[in-house]
Amino acid sequence: MQGLWLENNSIIFRDNIQMPEPLEGEALVRVRLAGICATDLELVNGYYPYRGILGHEFVGEIVQADDAPERIGERVVGEINTVCGICDACLRGDATHCERRTVLGIMNRDGAFADYLCLPLKNLHPVPVSVPDEAAVFTEPLAAALAIQEQVPIRATDRVLIVGAGRLGQLIAQSLVLTACDLQVVARYDKQRKMLAAREISWVDEKKIGRNFDVVIEATGSAGGFSLARQAVRPRGTIILKSTYKGSISMDLSAIVVDEIRLVGSRCGPFVPALRLLKKQLIDPTLLIDKYFSLSEALQAFEFVARREVFKVLLVPHLSQ
Repeated sequence: MQGLWLENNSIIFRDNIQMPEPLEGEALVRVRLAGICATDLELVNGYYPYRGILGHEFVGEIVQADDAPERIGERVVGEINTVCGICDACLRGDATHCERRTVLGIMNRDGAFADYLCLPLKNLHPVPVSVPDEAAVFTEPLAAALAIQEQVPIRATDRVLIVGAGRLGQLIAQSLVLTACDLQVVARYDKQRKMLAAREISWVDEKKIGRNFDVVIEATGSAGGFSLARQAVRPRGTIILKSTYKGSISMDLSAIVVDEIRLVGSRCGPFVPALRLLKKQLIDPTLLIDKYFSLSEALQAFEFVARREVFKVLLVPHLSQ
């Protein structure tokens, strides 16, 4: 099997990886499309000591499912956290924080930048017929964007700022504009601004931001982005951290206490609502796609996606077979 392997902060393309074998309750999935995201880039940079096949955004087809043969041939997307169901976190309803979890392409489970992957059947959601692969592959990051509204109710009267108009920032913007809140997005580059304008979403120059936002979402993963979010939030406002950070950042905790700022970490989100939005075409993530690469061209794909002006790059495993 072919795949993109990460080890010691270095990625290599391999064509001799052993085929995965699904465990009880799991399915073998043939990957149709996989997306490169910022977390993949951060893993290469040392964000987390992971060794194995990268990738967690995918759409695929079930080709083996001993416990559910009727699902063979089903086109699916997959929740990335595999959980035990019996630890304290699982029992209190916080399964994504399972004490024994594995995470697809991130922690102790080979990922989607390969010909095949394995996930539990309960993690796999059927894709509606009307949703093309090019949209379905965005289900995981769109679900992550929707997690914000599960954690912090966004009202139509709220002033909301998104710091960062990259891959995830654009999806967050498309989801939040549906709430009718007073939404603005910090966008530095012309391409980002044009994409927001195409969806009738307001962008703002970071130099013109006041300290009057009820909710600020930090989606840059940078110290500068956090600093800007802190400057923009009003007293007793909320900052939502929607990025993975390599290393640590400094902050004035005393000022956060005095201003009574609420900090919310936000990670994975709900797949079913994400698929529903895609089916209803209320969100169009395909606008983000810049280029397709075969799996054997994955190293070039990582170089390409690291460019400042690039949004989304998709890997197509079957092109290299």
